[in-house]
Amino acid sequence: MGGNKVDWRALWASGDLARFCFISLGILLHATNETMIATIMPAMVGDLAGVEFVGWSLAVYELGAIVAGAAAGRLVSYVALRSNMMVAALLYAVGALVCATAPSMPAFLAGRLIEGLGGGALVSLAFVSVERLFPRNIWPQLFGIMSAIWGVAAFSGPLLGAIMVDLLSWRWAFGAFTLGGAAMALASFIVLDTLGAKRPQAATGTAPPFPYLALGCLAISVVLIATAGVDIALLRSSLLLGLGLVGLALFFRVDALRPGSRLFPSQLFSWRSPLGNGMTMVAAFSVATCTFAIYGPLLLTTLHGVPILTTGYIIAAESIAWSILSILVANAPLERERVIIVIGALMIATGLAGFAYTIPAGSIPLILLCALLQGGGFGVAWPFLTRVIVASARGDEQTIASAAVPTMQRIGYAVGAALAGIVANASGFSGGLNREAAAGVAGWLFLAFVPLGIVGCIAALRIALPSVRSQEAVG
Repeated sequence: MGGNKVDWRALWASGDLARFCFISLGILLHATNETMIATIMPAMVGDLAGVEFVGWSLAVYELGAIVAGAAAGRLVSYVALRSNMMVAALLYAVGALVCATAPSMPAFLAGRLIEGLGGGALVSLAFVSVERLFPRNIWPQLFGIMSAIWGVAAFSGPLLGAIMVDLLSWRWAFGAFTLGGAAMALASFIVLDTLGAKRPQAATGTAPPFPYLALGCLAISVVLIATAGVDIALLRSSLLLGLGLVGLALFFRVDALRPGSRLFPSQLFSWRSPLGNGMTMVAAFSVATCTFAIYGPLLLTTLHGVPILTTGYIIAAESIAWSILSILVANAPLERERVIIVIGALMIATGLAGFAYTIPAGSIPLILLCALLQGGGFGVAWPFLTRVIVASARGDEQTIASAAVPTMQRIGYAVGAALAGIVANASGFSGGLNREAAAGVAGWLFLAFVPLGIVGCIAALRIALPSVRSQEAVG
């Protein structure tokens, strides 16, 4: 294979292409499961009750994925890639089985945590596998295919959940993932039979230390915030929320003080640099926009009797808009990137604010429009935002900066899910799931996150300011 041109026929003949397709299955399993939860939620809550724990279903999954994703990249230095992949797939299968057979919401949440650990590890190991098992000259093409797989999973997950609920049961959806995880664990032993996959990486150098303390702070913080939303009581809930937010600040502080294991670059939230504004934008929009995916289908089916398959199509449309607009703006000139970031931010904030009116009203065309604006805004802004963040990081921190964007998104989703639980339960769901409670929740749930949408827009505008822009060269 000369240059960067990929000889796909030779890659297939060598068995490397089949290995790559297999490795990418881990991304498909994780991302499909992550997005499927939205459309099975109404049926699951109807069966298990515990609507006050709905926000936890995403929060604990993302927590597991964050911890396992950070761990997996380091574990390959001590344990063979094949063994890591087998354990991750088995963890995923066990978690899915616990979810499929859960008699109650707490048992279901335990399964989601185990699933998140397995799924997060599978994704991290997929990226490690590309670097370990394939020639450097074809990495960009392989990473591009992995991004496409993620996009397919993002819109197929909600549809899969809706179809399974319509035809069989929400439990069968997790049953399918149990089989998928078990099959992947078995196949890992057979397919990953190369020397690179069977030998630990320790010979190439020592692994960076694992951020135990920082991730411990993060896990405790998210659990405290989520717990504040269960059985709402003013003093208790306020205290738990306050402690959770202090814990989050401590997480970022501990991470900054440990350069050997840090997850984020310096100047993380500094409004004087493009990197700080960019990461502020990522954090604000990630926290603010996860509410529709968690509660949208539940509210639409309870309030307006919208078929679950219709809600699946709406969430899928949001993901499709993200993918299509991301492709359409990919070749825009770099001098326009900051204007494009601002346009994307305004689209996201408009979609978020629009949900506060359209979901209580029940207008499917307007809800679809808001979903397209929100998803399309991410598609427009995110590629350029990531480039600005990485380009403005210090030279020795650019690798950390590129990995920090998806990590911050996951943290945002986990924190946003926990905060959404507080808002939803405080505005009606603490008393159970019924039409009156859903009507109270529908408006407040989205209005409560509009201020964060405004913060995201301000951060985007600051990225476009000449005074902040000039800092990129200094960074």
